[in-house]
Amino acid sequence: MRTIAQHFQSTLLLFACWFPALSLLQAEAAQPVPVILQKVETISFTDRVEAIGTLRARETVEITATVTDTITAIHFDDGQRVQQGDILIEMTSAEEHALLEEEMSTQQEARKQLERLQPLVKRGAVAKAVLDEQQRKLETAQARLRGIESRLRDRLILAPFSGVVGLRNISAGALIEPGDRITTLDDDSTMKLDFTIPAVHLAALREGLAIEAKSPAYGDRVFLGQIDSMDSRIDPATRAIVLRAVLKNDGRLLKPGLLMTVTLLKNPRDELVIPEGALIPSGNSNYVLVVQPDVPSPVAEKRPVQIGARRPGEVEIVAGLTAGEHVIIHGTLKVRPGRPVSIIAIAEGGETLAELLKKNEGDKGK
Repeated sequence: MRTIAQHFQSTLLLFACWFPALSLLQAEAAQPVPVILQKVETISFTDRVEAIGTLRARETVEITATVTDTITAIHFDDGQRVQQGDILIEMTSAEEHALLEEEMSTQQEARKQLERLQPLVKRGAVAKAVLDEQQRKLETAQARLRGIESRLRDRLILAPFSGVVGLRNISAGALIEPGDRITTLDDDSTMKLDFTIPAVHLAALREGLAIEAKSPAYGDRVFLGQIDSMDSRIDPATRAIVLRAVLKNDGRLLKPGLLMTVTLLKNPRDELVIPEGALIPSGNSNYVLVVQPDVPSPVAEKRPVQIGARRPGEVEIVAGLTAGEHVIIHGTLKVRPGRPVSIIAIAEGGETLAELLKKNEGDKGK
């Protein structure tokens, strides 16, 4: 009997010790949990495919000679910008100029003889065959003149398009032969960026898709461009296709041959997007805590969502939310579904936690 009484007393003592703690836990659970919300909005979203590419100039050519001769004058410096038609190199042409003067004189004489014979043929004083022969001589002189002019042009090397020349590999007085490399010329006003991506993305590829390109040479600077064309074939060994994008190069920072990291922005669309911090994964499912901020006593509602693609810091929501709703982005670990919450700030996107807390303190001080 005494044992039963002692046991009963122990139970009462234990209950007396735990009851205050239980009451305290219940009181804490009833207190609203401070949270930060963000409005669910529809924004532009894309799937991102990364690749490596190499830059090429819009137009590029190696300047070479077409004849064997001696260089008499050079009209460019290393790295100089030239315009289409500018003279880059002059070669020895004294002999050709002399021949040109001779043929011009021959042509003028042939024309005068033809003009004298024409009235004589009309009067019947001269046979028409003589006039035809003189016409042939004039045309022959004109053909020889065009040939000499062509030889003179071969001794003037002109810029085929506007751009920047590379390093000069010859000097005045040097004898050059056909195929000898004089310099390079690149039109770098617009750059071409060639890169390959797996053929599995083929259905989503089209001209005009946006790309972002970076290079270690320029840190985090992003160069924007778009797809201009794609190869007509898929490589059977790699099952990849070559795409060519174009990038504006107004600052002339990009150089041919530069290696770049490319991000292809495919399937552009407008979708609901929330911060990654608002997502609560549970097994194969995902949830968010939705709060109505405009009610007197807001509570958290746990709601399942279907997610789509991800990008750094953001998640695409395919189903489960509508635009204009608010989700908890800070405080999700402390909140229980159906429990009251205290809204300390509503993020607009892009603010840090410190900035939101400081903003809340400023609002309280007003």
